[in-house]
Amino acid sequence: MEPDVLILDEPTAGLDPRGRRSILQNIREYQKALGATIIMVSHSMEEIASTVNRMVVMNHGGIAMEGTAKEVFSRAEELEEMGLDIPQITSVFVRLKQLGLPITDCIYSVDEAKKALIALRGGGPHA
Repeated sequence: MEPDVLILDEPTAGLDPRGRRSILQNIREYQKALGATIIMVSHSMEEIASTVNRMVVMNHGGIAMEGTAKEVFSRAEELEEMGLDIPQITSVFVRLKQLGLPITDCIYSVDEAKKALIALRGGGPHA
């Protein structure tokens, strides 16, 4: 079976970090190999941020926001008001900006955080 659309509900629930990484890598490889649409339901914002191309945030049965991870997580305050978490790395950068560092708070992955911190130290432009 190679469906054009695959719907996954909490595919990594209950797995250890190694198992989560393996499952998410398999999902990315499947999507890339077949060009399939994968709809993934998850409460783990870290997993969502590192896996998806587009996000749809539901609230009270309706669509509250949609877009890329960067577009959605740039609205961190609204997400938190809805009772949703944001990636931990995003929380760190929101706080760093609140403390006065000249840094973007729209960071949602470790790779983006690394680039932003290198830029902050004078190592080049940040995302």
